[in-house]
Amino acid sequence: MIPSPENTADYIKYKRQSLGLTQKEFAELLGLRDTSERTISGWERGEHTPTKAKFKEIETINVSVPFRKTGKTTFDFIDLFAGIGGMRLPFQELGGKCVFTSEWDKFAKKTYAANYGELPFGDISKIPSEQIPNHDVLLAGFPCQAFSQAGLKRGFADTRGTMFFEIQRILSAKRPKAFLLENVKQLKGHDKGRTLETILSILRGENAPKIPDNIQISDEARQSLQARLNYAVDFRVLKASDFGVPQGRERVYIVGFDRSQLGDKSIDTVLNDIFEDLCSRKSATRLGDIMEKHAEIDPKYTISDKLLSGHKRRLEEHKNKGNGFGFSVFNEDSPYCNTISARYYKDGSEILLSQEKLGKNPRKLTPRECARIQGFPENFIVSAVSDAQIYKQFGNSVAVPVVREVAKKIVQTIS
Repeated sequence: MIPSPENTADYIKYKRQSLGLTQKEFAELLGLRDTSERTISGWERGEHTPTKAKFKEIETINVSVPFRKTGKTTFDFIDLFAGIGGMRLPFQELGGKCVFTSEWDKFAKKTYAANYGELPFGDISKIPSEQIPNHDVLLAGFPCQAFSQAGLKRGFADTRGTMFFEIQRILSAKRPKAFLLENVKQLKGHDKGRTLETILSILRGENAPKIPDNIQISDEARQSLQARLNYAVDFRVLKASDFGVPQGRERVYIVGFDRSQLGDKSIDTVLNDIFEDLCSRKSATRLGDIMEKHAEIDPKYTISDKLLSGHKRRLEEHKNKGNGFGFSVFNEDSPYCNTISARYYKDGSEILLSQEKLGKNPRKLTPRECARIQGFPENFIVSAVSDAQIYKQFGNSVAVPVVREVAKKIVQTIS
């Protein structure tokens, strides 16, 4: 029986236990200090009560946890730079058990906890490899801002770019059978291809380059570079719309298999065949298939006259400069929309939906539509954080159907 909110102590305990969190994790979820598990303990014993604002936050927590893993599992995996769990979901569907998760963003952690009943660990660079469980598959959509078109393209000179070396040191210490890494398409051409070649060289155990002292990486990561990984590795750029979702999102997917566990020469052929098959996929998509009905949408998603005017002015300025930047408007019959980015919450300029038939200004995607163009299931909870935060989270996430097809290939191979 669900306790009444009037029974504060039991209600708070019910919420926490329904999510499957410890008192310390629940305190972190609520944004309390690191030492505040004693506060949660006091609440649950009825010694004191939270503020009205904090209790209201507790009341809004959804405890349904739609993707809590149950039943038999056949392999273990870890989820690094997890975001909201877009890479986790397909591997879990295929019988995998997630034994470790890391994500530093406190808002992404809230969405992750709401959907999986687990609160990810924090900054992976602060977690020694010995504290990470053994696993069969490593997943990592490592930070892309250092390589992205929208970012500064600084690569390893950016502290976010050095996060790759945290992946490398965990691979060296734990030797999983396989890994899947995801990053922006621009990684392929960054520094005339040298950045990606460095990454592939390290993963393959080929003459790994000496990393300059001015590149900030952990001591463990720098030391582990001396150990040769010896993975069979390949990559391709895959487009989300080819896998059934109406979004023109192109991303680099890097897959590797441990030669010592899965054979030597033959695994290269398997890897090539995997990507040849994935690259042959084509799918007809239509944006209208994921759109909610305009007439039922909250007016807050319709952009103002002032914002629309600003979009038009900037579009004209870009045209005069000879570039293609500016806002984009799509309709139901558009085959797919632009790539949603983490900056979508600012003005929605890359993806606006036409409401011309209703005589209204264009509108932004709703959070549910964002989930759909990334291929997340309908029961994925999008209300654990504000609209601004969920927009950022979907902009940083992966297209789930693409990962699902790659996951099938990986699981089949390691099995």
